[in-house]
Order: sequence, then structure tokens, then C-alpha cells
Amino acid sequence: MKNCIRPMITIKNLWKTYPMGKVQVDALRGINLELSGGDFIAIAGPSGSGKTTMMNIVGLIDQPTRGSVLIENRETGGLGRRELARMRRDLIGFVFQSFNLLPVLSVLENVELPLIIAKKGGGKAARRQRAEYLLEEVGLADRRNHKPAELSGGQQQRVAVARALVAKPKIVIADEPTANLDTANGERILSLMKKINRDEGTTFIFSTHDPDIWEMADHIIFLRDGLVESERRK
Repeated sequence: MKNCIRPMITIKNLWKTYPMGKVQVDALRGINLELSGGDFIAIAGPSGSGKTTMMNIVGLIDQPTRGSVLIENRETGGLGRRELARMRRDLIGFVFQSFNLLPVLSVLENVELPLIIAKKGGGKAARRQRAEYLLEEVGLADRRNHKPAELSGGQQQRVAVARALVAKPKIVIADEPTANLDTANGERILSLMKKINRDEGTTFIFSTHDPDIWEMADHIIFLRDGLVESERRK
């Protein structure tokens, strides 16, 4: 379901420079992109190409050195911390390589947490139903009362995916979401994401080396040395 005629995200002349001692290192060098709403988008490229830096800026975790990012035609560069936090909470789901699960909460409570923070999903019963549905979809319903430390790395990754999807964000940013998964579970996660993409119109942006994601993607962007080397749209 392509639910947006205008770009969901517009990136204009995006630069990110990091000081490394007396040297300035340009991680991004004037990137221009338009990312359509409802697309499955893969960002590819070798290590050091700028993938993670761009994902962090688009996800409003980091700020560019110069240039701009517009989300739903709204300029994000001049927003304060509270407004950026609100936009992240209301619009974006994240799948981090480090999982970032809260160790004191159960698997089910970790998945429910975005609904509670954003005050979404109706009452307690509706939140629980949504979280349990996603745990079933990622194959972890029988682990819902376990703590993250009791799970394998691959299982924690699947919990992180369920948590990213639970609040029905407009955008999901996923950093190598299949990296810790075996083939069967990787395919299961990608099928779920494609289903959410199709049924709920969610825009997915992946940083990935996974050719299976490239195959499923509507829009593939290849970065090299902080520049867009090429793009391919289906």
C-alpha cells in the first residue's frame, strides 16, 4: 500500500562531519534523497560508507552538520530535544543491533512498553493483545514471561523487532535486523515486516548487507564514502 504521493522523507544536501583529533572526517557528503511513504527501503554499502550515520540522522537520534531532513514535509533541523523526542515516540520504531531491551522487564513487558510510553493502543487488554500477537508472529509467545537475559541473541533480536512494530509507527528504522538470525527466523521476520508494510502502510528503512532484503526492497540506495553511489527503484 503506497499511502503517500509526496515523499515521506526528504533529505537535502546532508553532511555529517566528525572531529577526529585535528582532522575532520566527513561521514556524509551532500546526500540528496527522497524516500516514499509505504516503501520497503534498503540502504546498502561497505563498512564506513555512512549507512549508520544516515540512519541515525533520519531517525532523529543525531543531527547533521549541515543540510536538512524533512519528515512528512516538516523540517526537523530546528526542533528542540523535547519535540524531537516526541516525533521519535509518535512516528518511528527502531530495531537496533544492540537490542536495547530493558533487563528488569519481561519479554512481554518490553514489547508493550512503547504503547505505554506513547499512550497508544487503547486499554491494558488491547495493549496486551497487540504485544502477544506480535510475539506469536516472531515465534516467541512461549517466552513472553522470560527476562531478556534468559534469551539467546537471536531471540532478543526478534523481541526487538516485535517492540519496534507494536505501536504501529509510520516509519521503522532497522539496523541489520537479520544479522543475528538463522535463515528460517530471518525469513520469518522479513515476512512479518513485509506483511506490516503491506497491511499497515509502514515505511521500512533498512541498513543491511542481506541480499534477501535487497530482493524485497522497493528502493535500494547504495552508499560509498558518504555519497550516494547509485539508486534502484522497482
